[in-house]
Amino acid sequence: MKTYSENFLMGEELPWEDVGGGLSRQLMGYDGQLMLLKVKFEKGGIGYVHEHFHSQTSYVISGVFEATINGVKKILKAGDGFYVEPNAPHGAVCLEEGILIDVFSPARQDFLKK
Repeated sequence: MKTYSENFLMGEELPWEDVGGGLSRQLMGYDGQLMLLKVKFEKGGIGYVHEHFHSQTSYVISGVFEATINGVKKILKAGDGFYVEPNAPHGAVCLEEGILIDVFSPARQDFLKK
């Protein structure tokens, strides 16, 4: 399995992976220490509450989201962001169709095709 992405990644050329629940993701770059993704949400799409050992930070490109981290809920819109420490329960509900940019450290190996 390749352990890093190409240097230049053109969004128009990259596939979107349907992950169910009104969500799809596009892998925008990675190595063993870092991963960047675009996550597209349909209105009503749910990123169910989950946790993982990775640090995560996310930026709202478009749309409106109700994000939950450690049981605290906030409404986020374009220009807002959030940080999730390792092992913190978190999730998001899309209130208006939109896109998040997610960054993980280390990279989410479970998101890479074997």
